[in-house]
Amino acid sequence: MPHTLPPLPYAYNALEPHIDEQTMRIHHDKHHDAYVNNLNAALKDHPDLDKLSIEDLIANLSKVPESIRTAVRNNGGGHYNHTLFWELMTPGGDKEPTGPLASAISSAFGGLAQLKEQFQKAAMGRFGSGWAWVVQSGSTLSIESTPNQDCPVMDGKKVILGCDVWEHAYYLKYQNKRADYLTAWWNVVNWSKVAERFSGAA
Repeated sequence: MPHTLPPLPYAYNALEPHIDEQTMRIHHDKHHDAYVNNLNAALKDHPDLDKLSIEDLIANLSKVPESIRTAVRNNGGGHYNHTLFWELMTPGGDKEPTGPLASAISSAFGGLAQLKEQFQKAAMGRFGSGWAWVVQSGSTLSIESTPNQDCPVMDGKKVILGCDVWEHAYYLKYQNKRADYLTAWWNVVNWSKVAERFSGAA
C-alpha cells in the first residue's frame, strides 16, 4: 500500500510566531509530499517492501535492493523524519518536561537548560542540511546529529525528539539565523508526545 502524506495535527498558522504559516505550508505540502511521492516511485516494483511501515523500512535498509536503496534512504528518511517532526510540535504545549522524562533529562544532561545547550550545539554544528536528535537507550538519553534525511532509527536506535535544521525549515522567517530558529523552536516542542515516546508508547 502506497505511503501517504499525513495531515498536520494543527493549523498551518498554529505555531506562529515561532514558525510561520508560509514555511509550514511549503514544508509540509511541498517538501514532505515530495518525499512521499519519490518513496512510492522507488517502491512501485517492490510490493514486499511496500507492505512495511515507514519505520520498519528505514530500520532495515540492508534488505532494500541496492538499486533503490539510496532513494529509499533519502525519501523514506524524509517521510519518517517529517511525520515525527510534525507530531513533536504543538501550539500552547507544556513549557518543560515533567515526571520520568524530566528525571531522565536531569540524569543525562544536568537539567533542561543543559539539554538545550547541548542540543543547540549539535544542531548548529551540523554542516549543511540535517537533523538533531535526542536518542533513548534504555533509560539513558543522548544527543546525536545526522546528515540529510538520515535518522538514528536507521542504526537501530530510538529517537524521542528531533529538530529539522534544513534551511527550508526556517529560511523564510529566520534567513541564515539557524540559532534564532532553534531558540524559537523550543517554544513549540510537544513535551507530552516526547514523554509518550520516552515511556515506550510509540
